[in-house]
Amino acid sequence: MILYPAIDLKDGQCVRVVRGDLATATVFNTDPAAQARAWAEAGFGWLHVVDLNGSVAGRAINSEAIEAILEAVSIPVQLGGGIRSLADVEAWIEAGVSRVILGTAAVRDPELVKAAARRWPEQIAVSVDVRKGQVAVQGWTEDSGLEAITVARRFEDEGVSALIVTDIDRDGALLGFDIEVFGAIADAVTIPVIAAGGLATVQDIIKLAARKGTPIAGAVLGRALYAGAIAPLEALAAAA
Repeated sequence: MILYPAIDLKDGQCVRVVRGDLATATVFNTDPAAQARAWAEAGFGWLHVVDLNGSVAGRAINSEAIEAILEAVSIPVQLGGGIRSLADVEAWIEAGVSRVILGTAAVRDPELVKAAARRWPEQIAVSVDVRKGQVAVQGWTEDSGLEAITVARRFEDEGVSALIVTDIDRDGALLGFDIEVFGAIADAVTIPVIAAGGLATVQDIIKLAARKGTPIAGAVLGRALYAGAIAPLEALAAAA
């Protein structure tokens, strides 16, 4: 299982929010590039970067911070937030992003996602952000009215490299993983699932890895990592 430390960007800073509400943002580092280096030096093999302002605005807002992260580390970066067109995808891949995450576009313009996955095989992921079983869009400010599995199944056999499934109701709240939120989708599709939202202790990683059924391919680490509730080496050992 691959672990992805999250660097969520708001107003150029590395923050954590609760259930996607930007008003709850806690600043953990004013230098996102330094934070990226710290996670790389701690032994993590990937970074999960999200432009929170961009998610709501529908366009890149924290480009300067993202570019600084890409310059600061050599490990691969997956990036989401405000990416709504093939031109956006191309620009970030050319800038050095290893995997581009499409969320709102996956609901509102699935053909765009399929076209991107054909053009950049294994470099496109879909974000399935789940609130009470349904998918939220536009930085989690709007409900789509679509079931999570419905959205996930749209991209079977389309070349999408991963589904980042976020449990919005638990995100940033340190409540522990609701493993079946992720497991139900993993069992329904062949696309690898990365779990996000609710991680509280290293036991969550152990339980996620031990779940019966289709293996969960990865997990995003957020507030628990920043707050020191999980140590990087302990988390990496549990995932391995």
